[in-house]
Amino acid sequence: MNTLYTLLILSVAVAIIFGLYVMQKKHMSFTKRVLTALVAGILFGSVLQLLLGSESELIASSNTWISIIGSGYVRLLNMIVIPLVFVAISTSIVNQDANSLRKSALSIIIVLMFTTAISAGLGAGISTIFGLDSSEILAGEAEAARGQALEDTLNDFQTKPIPEQITEIIPRNVFYAMSGQGSSATLSVVFFAAFLGIATIGLRRKKPDSAEAFTKFLNMLHDVVMRMVTLVLRFTPYGVFALLSRFVSTSNLSEISRLFEFVAASYLAIIIMFIIHLIILVVYKLNPVKYLKKASVPLSFAFSSRSSAGTLPLNVETQIEKLGVSNGVANLSASLGTSIGQNGCAGIYPGMLAVMIAVGTGVPMDASFFIKLIIITAISSFGIAGVGGGATFAALTVLSSMGLPVGLVGLLIAIEPLIDMARTALNVSGSMIAGLVTARRLGEIDMAIYNKEFKEIEETV
Repeated sequence: MNTLYTLLILSVAVAIIFGLYVMQKKHMSFTKRVLTALVAGILFGSVLQLLLGSESELIASSNTWISIIGSGYVRLLNMIVIPLVFVAISTSIVNQDANSLRKSALSIIIVLMFTTAISAGLGAGISTIFGLDSSEILAGEAEAARGQALEDTLNDFQTKPIPEQITEIIPRNVFYAMSGQGSSATLSVVFFAAFLGIATIGLRRKKPDSAEAFTKFLNMLHDVVMRMVTLVLRFTPYGVFALLSRFVSTSNLSEISRLFEFVAASYLAIIIMFIIHLIILVVYKLNPVKYLKKASVPLSFAFSSRSSAGTLPLNVETQIEKLGVSNGVANLSASLGTSIGQNGCAGIYPGMLAVMIAVGTGVPMDASFFIKLIIITAISSFGIAGVGGGATFAALTVLSSMGLPVGLVGLLIAIEPLIDMARTALNVSGSMIAGLVTARRLGEIDMAIYNKEFKEIEETV
C-alpha cells in the first residue's frame, strides 16, 4: 500500500514538472516559470506536510526520487562553479587595463565589507529590540550534539594562526584547488586566475603575439563555459520545485514554532537589509523596482537552493544581460561575493547571535560592545573566506573573538535551514549591489539595458 501511495505522490510531482515543461514549450518567460516552480514547490510540500507529517515514511521515500532532480541540479551548478570562477576572473583581467581592474576590485570589496558592517549592526539591533535570550531556549539532544561539534570545530579552526589561514589561499596545487577540494578552494582558484591574468598582461610587452593568442584562448574558453552555464540554467524551474517541495515537506513545524521569535527577528532584519540595498541603488540613481524585477530569478534560486556559489551563474548572467553591468565588474562582484562580505551569513547572523548569547550569559553590552562586534564581524566576513564554512564559521569566528561561548549556536539547529534560505538570498543581493554600485561609479554600466523594460531573452534560458 505504501508503494501505491508513493507512486501517487510521485505522479503529482511529475504532473507539476510536466506543467513547467509545457510552460517552457509555450515560450513563457523564464522568470514566470521559476516563480511558478517556487510557489508549486511550497504548496506541494505544504500539502504533504499537512496530510502526512514531516516524519512520514511516504514523504521520505517520495523525496528520495524527487531529490534526483533537486540534488542533481545543485550538483550540475557546483560542477560549473569552479570553471566559471576561473574564466570569469581571468578574462575580466586580460580584457581590461590594470588601473581599471584595481579600481573595480577595490570598490567591490569595500562595498561588500561596508554592507556587511551595516548588516552586523542591524542584526545586533534587531536582536536587542526583540530581547532575544539564549537562556530561554532549552537544548535537546540534537542541539547539544551540534553544540559539542561546533566546539570541536572551533578548536580545530583556532589551531591555525590567522597568517596561515591567509596564506592557504595560495594553492600549492592548482589542479587540487580546481577539483573543489579544500576549505579555500574557491578563493584559491580566484587567486590563480588573477595571477594568470596578470601574467598574461605582463607578457604583452615582451611577446605580444603569445599574449594575444592566449587571450583569445581564454575568451574562447569563457564562451564555452558560458554555454555550459546556459544549458544548466534551463533546468532551474525543475530544480527550484524539487528543492522547495522537499524542504517544506520535511520541515519540523513544532521545532520552528519553538524558535519562532528568532525566526521572525531574523527575517525582519533580512527584509530591512534588503530595503537598505534598494536605498543604496536610489543613492546611485538606479531604479530599485527594475532591480527587483530583473534580479528575481537569482534571488529566488538562492532562496530555494541555499547556495551562493550555486547561484553564481545566474548572478553573472543577470548582471550582464539584464542589468547592463560590464563583464569584468559582473564576474568580479559575483565571484568575490561568494566568499567575501556575505551580508546574511557573515553579517546579520553573527550579529544577532552575539547579542542573543551575551544576554543569556550575562555579558554587559555597552556602546563599546556593539562597536567591537561590528568591526570584528566586518573583518571576519573577509578573513573567514580563506577557511570556508559560511554562516557557521562566521558565527564561530565572531563569537570566539567576542569571548562568547560558541556551543550555544547548536540550539538553533532546528531552524537553521529556514533562516539560511533568506540569508543566502541576501548574500546574493549584496554581491549584485556591489557590482551595480561599482559599475555605476566607474562608468561600467549600460543604463539603456538597466532601464529597459524587463523582457526575457528566451534564447539564453
